[in-house]
Amino acid sequence: MAAKGNPVVEFLSSLKLSVVLLLLLGLLTWFGTLEQTEHGLYEVQRKYFESYVLFHDVGPVSIPLPGANLVLSLLFANLFVGGIIRIRKGARQLGILVVHAGILLLLVAGFVKLNHSEDGHVTLYEQGASNVFQSYHRWEVAISETLPDGRVKEHLVPQEDFLDAGDGRAVTLTGEELPFDLEVTHVLANCRRMPKGPMFDVDVPVIDGQFLMEQERVPDAELNTLGAYVNVVAGGDGSRDPILLWGRDVVPTTFEAGGEEWGIQLRKERYPMPFTIVLDDFMKEEHPGTMMPKWFSSDVTVVEGGSARPVRISMNEPLRSEGLVLYQASWGPSNAPPGAPLFSTLAVVRNPADQWPLYSCILIAIGLVLHFTRSLMGYVRAEARS
Repeated sequence: MAAKGNPVVEFLSSLKLSVVLLLLLGLLTWFGTLEQTEHGLYEVQRKYFESYVLFHDVGPVSIPLPGANLVLSLLFANLFVGGIIRIRKGARQLGILVVHAGILLLLVAGFVKLNHSEDGHVTLYEQGASNVFQSYHRWEVAISETLPDGRVKEHLVPQEDFLDAGDGRAVTLTGEELPFDLEVTHVLANCRRMPKGPMFDVDVPVIDGQFLMEQERVPDAELNTLGAYVNVVAGGDGSRDPILLWGRDVVPTTFEAGGEEWGIQLRKERYPMPFTIVLDDFMKEEHPGTMMPKWFSSDVTVVEGGSARPVRISMNEPLRSEGLVLYQASWGPSNAPPGAPLFSTLAVVRNPADQWPLYSCILIAIGLVLHFTRSLMGYVRAEARS
């Protein structure tokens, strides 16, 4: 046990610190909820809840605040030092210790989810199949080469490596296996690919008769379409082959470098699944007299190794397999006429701490039962003696 005179230990285990941290969490939640109406859930989550320090604008004044990441880290230290290390140990405190352990596990689960999880979606029409899912928000540049045996090898560049390009600052991407460099000169957070015509007087690069028209960013981050201007720098003469990348292009743009043909595509980040999922049938039932679905579900076949098994995924019954959780998220097109093919969108989460909140709640419940049962028994014994 740490000495009581240690000021750091005294500070971390302080009840006053607990109160301040909980008030800050409430304040951040309030600010984030208000700002969500203008900037969307994803941006607000990054600013207020995934950060250590942030600046909240109140009119023309920016107020520095600790982010929820910092607040929760301090709250973990406060609970661990004050509620586990320094608390008096004994049978009377057993329930409280178990409750604190459950809360600590819940905080650890949130940390693991934030830093070590992958989430996205897979969208399939009936009889469609996929063994990958893609992110809602994150982007990547995929460079593909065809190997001599016919297989396609992809070289992936995460968004952190190129999103800062623009305003006169170019970002150069290199790779040991690539006979060229990529020079990203500008990135647009939301844009459309447009043909150059007499009605458009633009001062941006026009590549093969097309350019990227910048659009206002919308609050729902998944609805924004990224675009980029890229130069392929190959050979020693510094020549540049300009390429326009747009996030909604389905087919990669091809170019030649090092005597080979390459493909390049700007797309949502993709993650492999350890199985293939096939959509056999999508079903929905609408509320009488409306187009609003009462319920909808997907009958799928999970192909894993040499085996296949049927599974029904509904709004309240997800599929859990190989560390992944697949939820029924949405469907479309919403305006499809009767008999038209529909697609089903399944939200996919890979979270190592998926079940930890459940274990945490069980621990907290056990601790509360132990504590209040002991208190009740003490009260009963005291009443019996009086």
